[in-house]
Amino acid sequence: MLTLLTTMSLRPAPMAGQEPDSLPKPPGKPGDTSPRPTVAPGYYLFPIKPGQPNFLAASMGELRPNHFHGGLDIKTDGRTDLPVYASADGYVSRLKQSAFGYGNVLYITHPNGTTTVYGHLNRFMGPVAAALREKQYEKQTYELELFFPKDQYPVKRGEIVALSGNTGGSAGPHLHWEVRDAQDNQLNPLQWGGFTEIQDHVAPTLQAFAVEPLTIEARVQGRFDKAVFVPKVAPAAGVATAWPDTIPAYGTVGVLLQAFDRYDNAWNKNGLQKVEVKVNGQPLYSHVVDKVPFPTGTRTVNQHVDYEWMMTQGRTLQKLFVDDGNELSIYTTGPTKGKLRVDDGQLYAVEVLMSDSYGNTTPLRFVLRGQKPEYTKTRSAAVKKPALRWEITRNILKVIAADPDTARQSANAVLLRGNRRLELKPSYTAQSQNVYLYDLRAGLPDSIRFGNVTKRFDRQALIPAGTEQGFTDNFLSLSFAPQTLFDTLYLQTGYKDGAWTVHSPRQSLYLPLRITLKPQTEVADKEHSAVYLVNARGGRSYVGGKWDGNQVTFPAKVFGQFRIFSDTIPPSARLVRKGPGGLTFQVGDNLSGLNSYTLQVGGRFRLLRYEYKNSTLFTEPNDTVGPPLRGPATLRLTDQAGNEKVISFNL
Repeated sequence: MLTLLTTMSLRPAPMAGQEPDSLPKPPGKPGDTSPRPTVAPGYYLFPIKPGQPNFLAASMGELRPNHFHGGLDIKTDGRTDLPVYASADGYVSRLKQSAFGYGNVLYITHPNGTTTVYGHLNRFMGPVAAALREKQYEKQTYELELFFPKDQYPVKRGEIVALSGNTGGSAGPHLHWEVRDAQDNQLNPLQWGGFTEIQDHVAPTLQAFAVEPLTIEARVQGRFDKAVFVPKVAPAAGVATAWPDTIPAYGTVGVLLQAFDRYDNAWNKNGLQKVEVKVNGQPLYSHVVDKVPFPTGTRTVNQHVDYEWMMTQGRTLQKLFVDDGNELSIYTTGPTKGKLRVDDGQLYAVEVLMSDSYGNTTPLRFVLRGQKPEYTKTRSAAVKKPALRWEITRNILKVIAADPDTARQSANAVLLRGNRRLELKPSYTAQSQNVYLYDLRAGLPDSIRFGNVTKRFDRQALIPAGTEQGFTDNFLSLSFAPQTLFDTLYLQTGYKDGAWTVHSPRQSLYLPLRITLKPQTEVADKEHSAVYLVNARGGRSYVGGKWDGNQVTFPAKVFGQFRIFSDTIPPSARLVRKGPGGLTFQVGDNLSGLNSYTLQVGGRFRLLRYEYKNSTLFTEPNDTVGPPLRGPATLRLTDQAGNEKVISFNL
């Protein structure tokens, strides 16, 4: 017997490289502590061209948008249909055929309790492929997932189980290959010894490092700012970097790193496997990306890196400390979780060791010098009149006031809440910019005043992580589950001219946020109207939503701006190829995107395959189950707004 899960409609295309799993998972926490399986060196056969030189397009644990890369991407000579070999004895436990995510993916479970995963395949081989095709015609859908009991479809090590491809969220032909344990943790296949097919004698390359103040009294170079240090001349791979100047700091600080690795004779950049930090010769922190819980842990990459810095500055800095809300089990630290306390007058020799899975290591060394902050002021003649702005880092409100005054000590800023006021002394003044610091956990102000300039404070609520919270006003309602947030959120929402702004996309969500929008005028055509995420360039991405009266509710994976649009135009389709080799249609939709498709030939269902990357539907040449491509035919398309397009033609 087999277990069947069907997906009758298409989903919007995921972000490039994103590879979601279709199995429902409990929310859980990503800090999995289950023991790792014992795997003997050489247990797994390299699944592409075993015994021949090869290359990796991606390594385990690379920092991707919204996820750690969960396995190895193996190059396939830039083409499809290379034989894919079973890595060890076992049985096919699962397969899925889809236009998204892993695309066509095969799972083989082995006697040692692990499962190998083979993704982005072009097609499956052997009796399991016939079982899939039979069920696809029975259910009349291409999107299908099957689960098989032990030993129904046994395979031997080295048996050809599929042909490589470029399906799903793949950005080019390759094989995505994983090893998972019984708890679905993604494991680094290189941790039990490398494969001779992949040669790596190249150590990681440093790009930049940073030191960041983590508490209100902390400073780096006398300021409450992240200080980023980029070598003037990019160091070669494996070359030790010793920063020439001591870096003044004080209080609790954290170190961040940007680096990459390469394999022999390959130019694509890969991730690091291991990073260690030592201070004055003593271990402070380390992480090893050999095990990531799937899917609960993979999105935690957004807390492992400085997400806001990545979104605003374009530089991906990974934190070499365990930040609040990060519960991954890849870290080894003491009680400070890798955060370093810097005291006045002390020196701290910091060594960062960057390593790949083959043991190649690159060191970075720098010295922090403890320097207690005192009020300082520097002036800029360019500042002619007062101005006021602010930003929030962690729980700290940082107020910056442009101050043309020439007095030795700058004036205070004032926080106002109702009839109460709190005066803040400036922490320092740099180029006539006064900086004031305030811990928002003491209460949110209504407004901020400096001199004769007053600005409203637009954060409406403090939403703590790890709790169930709600927020509502005249325009929307938000429902936060215990794992919606990584850390405390200082919420900002807005509504203007049919656009709802829910906080900022510069901050990441862990699990989806439930949002209800309350349109200010009646939405006439709810059947064809849905919520769309609108990016800064005006691009629209279908989200959906369920209507209840004149309100619509939906789960949001990201913060941002949302609008309601009505889609009344059906999808488009054009037959672009017809012949003995099969049919190909060019398809599209103006707004909501394609949802389902059905081809009938002579009144009988004929299977079509969808490739969203080039917007085509096509028949498969190896399909011997469906009706022959002769006689009258009909293609029926629907989009996600329910609009339908039907084209009829003769073959």
